Amino acid sequence: MSRRRRAIDFVCALAGLICFLPLMLIIGVLVKLTSRGPALFTQDRMGRDGQVFTLYKFRSMRVADRDGSPLTVTGDKRITPIGTFLRKFKLDELPQFWNIVRGDMSLIGPRPKIPHLEIMHMPFRPGITGAATLAFRYEEEMLREIPSEHLESYYSRYVKPRKAELDWDYMRTATLRSDLRLVWLTAVACISDRESEFQVTLPAFSIEGAD
Repeated sequence: MSRRRRAIDFVCALAGLICFLPLMLIIGVLVKLTSRGPALFTQDRMGRDGQVFTLYKFRSMRVADRDGSPLTVTGDKRITPIGTFLRKFKLDELPQFWNIVRGDMSLIGPRPKIPHLEIMHMPFRPGITGAATLAFRYEEEMLREIPSEHLESYYSRYVKPRKAELDWDYMRTATLRSDLRLVWLTAVACISDRESEFQVTLPAFSIEGAD
């Protein structure tokens, strides 16, 4: 299925770039006009089999504040007003169609992690959306009550393993039909608050469990 998946990814991503180009130009201008810094945000992410690549997104955070924790929660003051809107509707991810055309990513797959936050070298291209992406669609809200000083340890203990499990279970049995369904569920999730079948419950925070 890998060659067929790659061909579908390439055609869909190229079509996406062409169709969304006017919208992407508007977003780029708005990002530039509303906060200091470049329109695009680039960062090294972990790809298939541990290969590092450069990921492209529309910048949604203030440049001066990007050096803090890589994890964000609802109400994070580093996020710009337009960044909040872009994140809500996943519009900040549109430049990743270029990553797909390049072969760095796929439409469906585990979200590409920052290298030090990746716990597994999966033999799959990372994706714009995936099983864990839908399950953790409200991740920033889910992590909101975790004290900032314990956020990364809590994330490493509970969130990373659960995401890896969800993505691995999905990808090892993925079919074209299941991929198309997941794309549809992602589109619905971007424009509605309807619950997805991919749901997770995280353990309540405790000082004992954070150490």
